[in-house]
Amino acid sequence: MPDYIAPTFKDYAYGPHERHLLDFWQAESPTPTPLAIFIHGGAFLVGRKETINVRVLRELLDAGVSVGAINYRLLSHAPLPAAHHDGRRALQFFRSKAEDWNLDKGRVGAFGTSAGAQICMWLGFHDEMADLASPDPIERESTRLTCVAADSAQTTMDVEWWQQWIPGYDTPHRDFYKTFDVKLKSAYLKEVADVSALSLVSKVAPPLLLSYSMSPNDPIPTQTQKAFLWKVHHVIFGVKLKDKMDAMGLEAHLNYPGVRPRYSSIPHFFKAKLKAHAASMVRRAPAFAV
Repeated sequence: MPDYIAPTFKDYAYGPHERHLLDFWQAESPTPTPLAIFIHGGAFLVGRKETINVRVLRELLDAGVSVGAINYRLLSHAPLPAAHHDGRRALQFFRSKAEDWNLDKGRVGAFGTSAGAQICMWLGFHDEMADLASPDPIERESTRLTCVAADSAQTTMDVEWWQQWIPGYDTPHRDFYKTFDVKLKSAYLKEVADVSALSLVSKVAPPLLLSYSMSPNDPIPTQTQKAFLWKVHHVIFGVKLKDKMDAMGLEAHLNYPGVRPRYSSIPHFFKAKLKAHAASMVRRAPAFAV
């Protein structure tokens, strides 16, 4: 397996900031291809698009799915939800390149880990954010997704929820108010509601694959750093979201050690959802460009 696959376009600017860069790998196909967008993790503090898993990248390309990977502004550049807004801009930018890059803008998925997974779910679950009246043609593109794969995802940014449900999470590990640049609880909860999958999920949510590295009844690790990472990526985030989606009749798959998954990997999931009949995908993720 190669350690590196050269992208078709490297460090392509999708916006004005120095972090507004994307890589794009074009799958070989005589007809427009689906697109899978990778959004990196890193607690909104660090991270880069080059951390895309090469095995996943290769499997998607071999299946005829083009792949994009993006950087976005970190907290050192701007508070949340700037990172989410960058994800929106990048998604719309990819759609604006559909003709040039041989993409089917009606079949677009996103995948990511931790912070990146939060952005992916925000895009998937948020109401349509295309601005059809905008003079910028990119902003007139749809923000809907066909499917989402989220690894180690925090499905809410409500710290009181964390303290209630995550085993051993007694004290916040960061200033959550500062993360959003707010001072009042009411303002914080408003921001949380607009970025958290648990708040945003609705009847139009796309199929979701959630993956975690621990089982619900696993004990807290004894090593301090491992325990911290275990808590902030706990499977309870996924359990609660899947429960809510199940109750709404929505498609959600939750993978963790000890379960027999329907979809064993991100490529497996994306090949099933993005390579399905194009007409059904267009109904789920319409293109609103004018």
